Amino acid sequence: MLFIIQFLNFAPLNSKSHFVDYLKDFVIHFVGLSIGNHQFDFEVNDKFFEQFEFSELHHGKVKVVTELEKQERMMIFTFNIEGEVEVICDRCGEEFMMPISGNEVLIVKFGLEYTEENAEMIVIPATDFKFDLAPYIYEFLHLMLPVRNIHPEDPAGNSGCNAETLKILEELTPHTSIDPRWEALSQLAKETPDEIQSRKKKK
Repeated sequence: MLFIIQFLNFAPLNSKSHFVDYLKDFVIHFVGLSIGNHQFDFEVNDKFFEQFEFSELHHGKVKVVTELEKQERMMIFTFNIEGEVEVICDRCGEEFMMPISGNEVLIVKFGLEYTEENAEMIVIPATDFKFDLAPYIYEFLHLMLPVRNIHPEDPAGNSGCNAETLKILEELTPHTSIDPRWEALSQLAKETPDEIQSRKKKK
């Protein structure tokens, strides 16, 4: 996962020892696990995001249910993620809690050395005995965010954005008038074949 390496270079772990101790709960010691299925439940909260410097996320509460299928030569991790994180609205600039949910799969194979085969598969040395899920969960949470973070609408269809901010934005938005000639052409372009024939007959 080249993206993960680049992402973690941008958002390194905080160096304080008590932060590192917190992340130990996300480390799976797989050597002592039997072949078959295992489940791990994680609670991601504000303290989790504090572990990563320059993180775009700072607050949230997310439940991560991780199913591990351990085989002889590989491990298949399936992540079920559901919760909410605090983001900044790209429209009005105010913070709000964005619901996120989804499923991700990570395949970990055993080999000679660490390599990344594709976005969902990596190879780790066969001599390893543990695997840290924290950076992968961190990445999945960011990937589940939409391209633009916008306040959701309420049941009545009204924007959840700050009304005063929207009013100011509307006032600052330039309103250009359309040349009447272009408006006429625009209307002609919208005519159906039947409407065109009807107009010609009237002439």
